[in-house]
Amino acid sequence: MRILITGAKGRLGRRLMAALSADHEVIGVDLPELDLGDPAAVGRLADLQPDLLLHCAAWTDVDGCARDPDRALLVNAFGAQTAALACQRVNAAMLYLSTNEVFDGRRTTPYLEYDTPNPINPYGYSKWVGEQMVRELLPRHYVVRLSWLIAHGGANFVQAVLKRAADGVPLRVVTNEVAAPTYAEDFVPALIALIQTGHYGTYHLVNTGQASRWELARFVLDHAGYADVPIEPITLAQYPRPSRPPECAVLRNFAAARLGIALRPWSEAVIAFLEAEGLR
Repeated sequence: MRILITGAKGRLGRRLMAALSADHEVIGVDLPELDLGDPAAVGRLADLQPDLLLHCAAWTDVDGCARDPDRALLVNAFGAQTAALACQRVNAAMLYLSTNEVFDGRRTTPYLEYDTPNPINPYGYSKWVGEQMVRELLPRHYVVRLSWLIAHGGANFVQAVLKRAADGVPLRVVTNEVAAPTYAEDFVPALIALIQTGHYGTYHLVNTGQASRWELARFVLDHAGYADVPIEPITLAQYPRPSRPPECAVLRNFAAARLGIALRPWSEAVIAFLEAEGLR
């Protein structure tokens, strides 16, 4: 199969390029060579004649999206439209990566795949619009949502917590933002297993369970040799920022589990991440 990956220089894009290259012809594109905000990019993508396009390209700076919501829409929503139109031209399937932030986080139980989105910040809105564009343009599509990605070789919440602890910087972490941490090394094989099924639709691929930001930070420090480092618990109201995150946007993997695709508990995944980083 000829697979085209947008955002090929990103954390997930690089990992998918490596994982898929052994069994497929894989082509990667990214900025600055190809700008998906340019309508002419439709033809350039179509010329690559993919059988499947994995759309990993996105602007994931949620605070940046809040400061510039128009740019968020252009990159995250209309970039997805560009990719979908290219797939439409060559009859290719498409996988669109989305986020738990399409939900408002106002419920106490996990969200299933077909619960009604209601984004409360510009990043979530831009990704939700991208979902709709893909669904409108392509019958053969996957929409895959994830949350709180933990990956090697890039900045993420876990690495930020560890750096502050190592530097002796006081830690203040919110207790009322809750989601499912997702380890890239678990997510990538689950994603590949999904595309091999040919079961198009909407999926949640996250590690099992849920944690608050504070619980995740405490777990990381306790298992990385910083059990004596205190973390001040605070609320979202005490941590002002440009973007308002959903408080409890926990995703539940129901649809993929039906196909036999499940990810291990987040706590086991975090320990595996720490061991791989040499931090245990």
